[in-house]
Amino acid sequence: MGSLSYDGMEYPFEDRTLQHLQVVITTKLRRRESFAFSWVPAFESAGRETIWIDNGLPLRFRYDEPAVPAINRDWLEVLMEGTHRPSGLTLLPEPPAKKARQSSL
Repeated sequence: MGSLSYDGMEYPFEDRTLQHLQVVITTKLRRRESFAFSWVPAFESAGRETIWIDNGLPLRFRYDEPAVPAINRDWLEVLMEGTHRPSGLTLLPEPPAKKARQSSL
């Protein structure tokens, strides 16, 4: 279980999920594009979280496992598309990947 640290808060995510979020978030920030990011916390019984991702705040991705998981490009595409909506990026479950579309970083 890794975590995303942002604006003084720490949010837990599975390492595989966090790796995909890191690709999407860093891609957007390199382009100087801010966006909302929403998800349902895995360890809470109800509710959801939304944060505003912007270049002006420090961001850290911390992983429990040293190995980098294979990237599901289909999931990346779905997540990246969400960043262009007015509601922003919403964490969605990982779709099945076509074997040829998986890669490692």
